[in-house]
Amino acid sequence: MGVRIIDLTSMVSGPACTMLLADQGADVIKVEPKEGDLVRRMSDRGHGMSTGFISLNRGKRSIALDLKSDAGQQALADLIPTADVFVQNFRPGTIERMGFGEDRVRTLRDDIIYVSVSGFGAEGPYAHKRVYDPVIQALCGLADIQSDGATGQPKMVRTIIPDKTTALTAAQAVTAALFARERTGIGQHVRLAMLDAMVAYLWPEGLVGHTLVGKEVHGSRAQFAQDLVFETQNGYITVGAVSDIEWRGLCRATDRSEWLADERFKTASGRIKNAAARIELLQAVLRESSSEEWLRKFDEAGVPCAPILRREEVYTQKQVKVNDLMREFDHPVVGRVRQPRPAAHFDRTPEDIAGPAPGIGEHGREILESLGYSRERIAASLSAGV
Repeated sequence: MGVRIIDLTSMVSGPACTMLLADQGADVIKVEPKEGDLVRRMSDRGHGMSTGFISLNRGKRSIALDLKSDAGQQALADLIPTADVFVQNFRPGTIERMGFGEDRVRTLRDDIIYVSVSGFGAEGPYAHKRVYDPVIQALCGLADIQSDGATGQPKMVRTIIPDKTTALTAAQAVTAALFARERTGIGQHVRLAMLDAMVAYLWPEGLVGHTLVGKEVHGSRAQFAQDLVFETQNGYITVGAVSDIEWRGLCRATDRSEWLADERFKTASGRIKNAAARIELLQAVLRESSSEEWLRKFDEAGVPCAPILRREEVYTQKQVKVNDLMREFDHPVVGRVRQPRPAAHFDRTPEDIAGPAPGIGEHGREILESLGYSRERIAASLSAGV
């Protein structure tokens, strides 16, 4: 799509953002320290490249620079005028100390989209704290939402929702800023805090009880948001009925017409209020037959349902195959790799995985050559450890 992004991010939220943009056609140049992004070495299987890194940095080009050296700083300064977007996720103040705060970068390209992703923002009591996903889960209310219904003990979600939600929010913000620049010719600074992204993400459902000022609902969400996981004779399924027509279908499929006459369950609000009793009754019934039998009956009755798949079953299920979601390709370092294609499909600008995750500095020579660096200058930089 003719957009170049300089990616100074590490770990998850920043790299996931720029990976999404690489999938959509951007030329993403990952600027790494000489030892590489820390995620490269996490869960390493002997290849010097973890599966997490492979999945977060596909389709990018890598240049490894010592930004504490004058020559390393000059190389990045020479690269910036060729770029449309500059993305960094260091703690507030770090990028300025490195010499590439917004003011400096804008002198090199005045219409650049400058993106700062942080845990909490540039100011405030938490601004300079180190942050990982569980810290944000704790502060945004997600751990409270997951609280155990019986004990009230908060629980963490076992996948890094805040990091990935921030990545999606940041990628959308970058495209919006690029569109605004197309209309106005003016670049801007996009600031994004993980805490902000998660509070905004959770609000329409998880925190919605605090919408009406002075009429807040302070009850724990765990009191009425039980996990819809049901055991059958031979496995686990999920099934839910929100609307009246779905509830009637569920009662018909389970042959429990008496539930239709039960005053506790006659309305959607009543079914939510009495969710614990309703789920307990349903669970007792679902143990009487197999997952396959119940799923057939619920489908026939128009009730939302699904088998609960193990992770190894997710990418082999029929719907994923029909959607042509999965891709396999050969990685020059680790061998055969499996990845999902970009989720959004564009009929005029086809999306695809642009290529494998790069080795540390794999494209450094070609990037510097494209800036007009001579072979002698590149060789001197290599010799000097730049």
